[in-house]
Amino acid sequence: MLKKLLKIFFPQICSSCSYIILENENFICTHCRHNLPLTNFHLLQENEGFKKFYGRLNLNHVSSMLFYNKKGIVQKLIHNLKYKNHQEIGTILGNWYVEDLKEIESLKNIDFIIPVPLHNKRLKERGYNQVSSFCEAIAMGLDKKIEKSILFRDEYNMSQSKKNLVNRNLISHTTFNANYLEMHHNKHFLLIDDVLTTGATLEACGSEILKIPGSKLSIVTIAMSMS
Repeated sequence: MLKKLLKIFFPQICSSCSYIILENENFICTHCRHNLPLTNFHLLQENEGFKKFYGRLNLNHVSSMLFYNKKGIVQKLIHNLKYKNHQEIGTILGNWYVEDLKEIESLKNIDFIIPVPLHNKRLKERGYNQVSSFCEAIAMGLDKKIEKSILFRDEYNMSQSKKNLVNRNLISHTTFNANYLEMHHNKHFLLIDDVLTTGATLEACGSEILKIPGSKLSIVTIAMSMS
């Protein structure tokens, strides 16, 4: 009875369109879910995400779940995940996408999953890493371990959303560092982030991970920007 009363006075709204969602819906309404711009990158090895890293990183696989467009459904979802602490969005999207990732042959030998880290100062400011819930859902679905002790962010930079396209490309490889043990040698790592834009951040992270002897690297993001 109390739950029903709470729903009447404090109805749950869709994390994308802000409409009241139905009882059988979960944070994202059926209309928005059916209109999510899926990339289907998991069906093609040399997809547009993979091509972004030609000549930059030696990768086994790249996948992005959704296309990201300004003022679109995905931008609203990412904004609520990143700045409003709606971590349930990452969990829901991760649970959906992992079913596609299970079908990718090159991801079946993943050893460790690494979320792109925040600088400790940024983490304290925000209180959470926006990619954590998505990463955890992927790890659970693939039955793989998340390894947060390898990759560290050494430089504190302004938010990516406040940078122009040129400055996003200027992320230094010294921004990130990898601390690894012998047990991490000859392993396949899956690097996970929220949005693939220029690829500069993922390139900087990936370059550090690939310094680990015998390492292999794949990348998965929630979305890929079309701009």
